[in-house]
Amino acid sequence: MPFVHKPANLLEIKTTTIDGKRYYVTPEGNKYPSITTVLSNRGKEGIVAWRKKVGEDVANRITRTATNRGTKVHTICEDYLNNEDVTKHKKNFLPYAMFIELKNGLMREINNIRAQECGLYSDKYKVAGRVDCIAEYDGVLSIIDFKTSSRRRNDKFNENYYIQASAYAEMFEERTGEEVEQIAIFVVTETGEVQKFVKKKYDYLPLLEEAIAKFNVEETKERPF
Repeated sequence: MPFVHKPANLLEIKTTTIDGKRYYVTPEGNKYPSITTVLSNRGKEGIVAWRKKVGEDVANRITRTATNRGTKVHTICEDYLNNEDVTKHKKNFLPYAMFIELKNGLMREINNIRAQECGLYSDKYKVAGRVDCIAEYDGVLSIIDFKTSSRRRNDKFNENYYIQASAYAEMFEERTGEEVEQIAIFVVTETGEVQKFVKKKYDYLPLLEEAIAKFNVEETKERPF
């Protein structure tokens, strides 16, 4: 059965770079930092320690490989949810195999899709971003994000994912008036294991506000005038 689409009426937003950081320009001309930029320094100590341990060259190679893998899996998921023929992606063996595990394990419960890969922004929080998917998962409207990993993820390391998805939920409600309470992070590993993390956005809004406040303080220090 093909997926049902109920597209939300969302205006496109453009990106720009300010002091090496990604910002979005809203239709009204406001410039808001991306939520990924806002969260980039949160928990950064662990990443810095890892890069120091393995060395910059190895860390850069691993990061490039992971980014490339994730982008390809995202593209296949998007095409699949758009009811397109995804067999054209078979040439990318590992991403395609990872997608198949996602499809068989979790994606069959997705439907009534509101948006995919769309820009969102919040005048309340003054942040913006681009969300993977907004759709009903198991009958509940959700912010859905697809993640890839080399190994099984520990839930305690996913907090930034939940904060980011909660921000998208708030942005979507501002733009459409339709509330999204649930966030769903789907992870597939290179070994084919699929993990599902389903949360409520309200548990992460205080952390979102804290992260935004900290980012704004740091920006004021860097650009006082």
